[in-house]
Amino acid sequence: MLHKNILAWVGLSMLFFIPLLSTAQVPTTPLINSHLSGIVVDARTHEPLPGAVVNIKGTTHGVSTDAEGRFVFVTGQKFPYTLIISYIGYKKTEVVATGGHIEIPLESVQSQLNDVVVVGYGTQKKSDLTGAIGSVSGPLLKQPVSAVDQALKGAVPGVQVTQTSGQPGGGVSIRVRGGSSIQGGNEPLYVIDGFPIYNSPAGPGILTGAPVNPLASINPSDIESVDVLKDASATAIYGSRGANGVVIITTRKGKADRNTISYEGSYGVQSLRRKIDLLNARDFAILRNEALLDANPSKGPNQYLSQDQINQLGKGTDWQDAAFRSAPTQNHQLTISGGNPKTRYLLSGNYFDQQGIVRNTDFTRLGVRANVDAQPYEKLKISANLSVSKSDANVAPSGFVTSLLQMPPTATIYEPDGSYTLRNPFENIFANPIATINEQRNKSTTNRLLGTAFAEYSIIDGLNLKVLLGADVNNTTEKNYIPATIYEGIQNKGSAARGTYNAYSWLNENTLTYTRSIGKHTFDVLAGFTQQEFKSDIVRTGAQNFVSDDLTYNSLQSGSTLVRPFADATSWVLHSYLARINYNYHGRYYFTASIRTDGSSRFGKGNKWGYFPSAAASWRISNERFFEPATKVINDLKLRASFGTTGNLEIGEYQSLATLYSLNYLFGKNIATGFAPSRLANDHLGWEKTWQYNAGLDAAFLKGRLLFTLDGYYKKTTNLLLNVEIPWTSGQTASLQNFGSVLNKGLEVSISSKNVTGAFTWNTDFNISFNHNEVLTIGNGARSYISGNYIIQVGQPLGSFYGTVTDGILQKGEEATKGKYTGNAVPKPGDRLYKDTNGDGIFTTAADRTIIGNAQPDFVFGFGNNFSWKGLSLSVFLQGSYGNKILNANRQSLELFTGQQNAAASALDRWTPANPSQTIPRAKLDPAPVFSDRFIEDGSFLRIRNITLGYTLPRSVIGKISAVNVYLSAQNLLTWTKYTGFDPEVTSGSNVSPGTDAGIYPVARTVNAGVRITL
Repeated sequence: MLHKNILAWVGLSMLFFIPLLSTAQVPTTPLINSHLSGIVVDARTHEPLPGAVVNIKGTTHGVSTDAEGRFVFVTGQKFPYTLIISYIGYKKTEVVATGGHIEIPLESVQSQLNDVVVVGYGTQKKSDLTGAIGSVSGPLLKQPVSAVDQALKGAVPGVQVTQTSGQPGGGVSIRVRGGSSIQGGNEPLYVIDGFPIYNSPAGPGILTGAPVNPLASINPSDIESVDVLKDASATAIYGSRGANGVVIITTRKGKADRNTISYEGSYGVQSLRRKIDLLNARDFAILRNEALLDANPSKGPNQYLSQDQINQLGKGTDWQDAAFRSAPTQNHQLTISGGNPKTRYLLSGNYFDQQGIVRNTDFTRLGVRANVDAQPYEKLKISANLSVSKSDANVAPSGFVTSLLQMPPTATIYEPDGSYTLRNPFENIFANPIATINEQRNKSTTNRLLGTAFAEYSIIDGLNLKVLLGADVNNTTEKNYIPATIYEGIQNKGSAARGTYNAYSWLNENTLTYTRSIGKHTFDVLAGFTQQEFKSDIVRTGAQNFVSDDLTYNSLQSGSTLVRPFADATSWVLHSYLARINYNYHGRYYFTASIRTDGSSRFGKGNKWGYFPSAAASWRISNERFFEPATKVINDLKLRASFGTTGNLEIGEYQSLATLYSLNYLFGKNIATGFAPSRLANDHLGWEKTWQYNAGLDAAFLKGRLLFTLDGYYKKTTNLLLNVEIPWTSGQTASLQNFGSVLNKGLEVSISSKNVTGAFTWNTDFNISFNHNEVLTIGNGARSYISGNYIIQVGQPLGSFYGTVTDGILQKGEEATKGKYTGNAVPKPGDRLYKDTNGDGIFTTAADRTIIGNAQPDFVFGFGNNFSWKGLSLSVFLQGSYGNKILNANRQSLELFTGQQNAAASALDRWTPANPSQTIPRAKLDPAPVFSDRFIEDGSFLRIRNITLGYTLPRSVIGKISAVNVYLSAQNLLTWTKYTGFDPEVTSGSNVSPGTDAGIYPVARTVNAGVRITL
């Protein structure tokens, strides 16, 4: 149909020019009454449109725009008159010309159902899809983020994205249709220009604190599109790596019709969204006096400070103000692209710098990209994509945020002599957090090269051979130094460590595709063989006891005590055979079948190979004759169904083999080194397999102005990889085996609409996802097992919190009747009461725990609106989650009220004889927390994820420059939530214990201003 449309437009264009050619034969002097110049641009991108046809309505006078989208009329027509503008793929537009220069924006009329999306080893029109695939829209990809995975937040139904750290360059946790694995990987597979990678942080193990996001080494500004494959029909072609979904990233290409130079720059300011409300110095001193009095009444009520001393304290040290700051961020991108009909190119350079809202933390990236596509011969196409980047990060050390909140306000940052206050002056020992962040050196540097190149040869008409080669080379260096002048370094008199991680992965794919149409039948067949190998090595070493801190980690030989070095190397290999057939009958009936066979070195010798088939069918009802009367309202209607199996091989290397570890032991009076068994072999260790059913509906209404997609799925993962207890007589306590199963089932809805068209446009995109997660079995007849504050229990979702249930506060006179429900040997008024959930008549922490919530949301959603009028544009994107719970571990420690550390402001309402509170307990010198539902909070939130206001300068201002757009944007501008922590969008990233907020670096609010210039 496309070539017919092109011929039609060419024919129409010729109709415009034939009259001009015929009149050109008449040698008459034209009458000139008006002179008009203008430019035709894309309404969304504001890029010029060369070759657009501009005609004066009611006449035969017409011209075409040049390579820069410009046109000029010198005509006998008098102003005003109407112009008709036509361009392939765009809506025919009429505008009234009144004189001077005019800019004409054209809107694309291509239906989203006809958009091309990237699938495994190929592309397809959305209208031809049988599987469930979501795409990220253009405005969301333009957010100023350090890594592209952050742009997926709320963008695709069925995809939950949660921040694991707000550290600059920090990572996110992504779950596509829920998490299925307990001990294996749950993150999706990323395929960048054909190269598959997992986004698992890897390094030598020197760095403390949150790891740097590996995807942050890829410049988001270089990305053209992101497509998320969700169901088995879409992901089974990736076999053993498709169980957690596949994110396909395609980078930008040059355009053959024009050469451009573009620059984009932005500068922003970040700030902390909210502070945690804590006690000031005066209130803390009163609390500590009460706690000491409770522990030893004989010493009186002012064991810490007298009342006169307390009155002189004031607010004391605000440790949050001392640590957090307003921090700048900037991004600069220069792109040169273009080409001719046989060669296209794109060259880009990028500099990104994000300073952290915590002092002395940051992330910077310097990267270059070269993408080249060429067709030197009619039957041969070649392409190469290369990205090289260097990124540096200064990371906040582990435990920094926790100690920042707990440090007493009566303590000072510095001693009177100017040296740092070393640590918390009371019984709970932790370091001065400002000294930690100022003086520790905790740096990561990554150099990465990622590239693919392929050649595609047309053997005969419709039969193509494609050979792809790719490489991913990663070198990460981590450095850490703890000086002797701060608490953490005193004992070792300074401590330095360095490590390197080198990883290399190569890929070879060989595929044959055959496309053929026979009458109403269309076939698309794919067959191939792929192989990938990965190797890595780690080396780390260190030293202690330094004479001087000046050289930090740059002079390990200066340390008089050497730390035992460590070295390790791993590798894995994956060989795969794959095949797929797409069949289409007359645009009505579609069928897809695929199979992939993977052989992995990671599994036992009895289970090296896995087989992953899928099948899908769809019926485009709107192309049936009986549906013709309804097409005036329902333009497109398609039903889809799919079934298939995918796998998960993310278990680490050598898990099926018996392994040894080295250790030191005394042999007489000497230290000797030997080996001991660390794991038993399991020849039958196999794949986690995920079986998934999907049913979907796609519909378009009102001439494509309203698009609706509905998907329901049932996803069951079996043969879970779990460490199962084995008899101690084996010499080991556990063995990794295939046991258990987990279910995810849910519903996804996506709606896109063009609410208003014309000079003023308003488009809306909305998606919402519901997912139910449930543990079905955990093997060996077990019903549950406990992991810290979580429980994995049959019939319950992963991420279930396991703790006690609070039941008010013990009041005076209730000691005899309710004291047994405090868990204390000697209960006192003001103690917290807990429910006796097992009904044995007494409360004990171990016996009366129960499920008190879970981290799984009831639903997540995204809601975006885009407005434009002339040169103005406004984009507003909201993101939200509802029903998930968060374990606020910070609050748990801040509500101990021991006086050994600072406390939450809720301590102001604590129980005292004068204030018999029913919710907040008394102060007491007992540092042992009881995990309860008090610290499980509602994590639901609604936030303005991104808002951008842009303006494209008129042609009269920018002259010969193609386009200039200025914009102001904000991320995380407003958040509505009941959560009392720094930010509700938080998770530990763990499979078993998600939703835990324990000293995680807060996510920042950011405001940016930027400019885009195209020459």
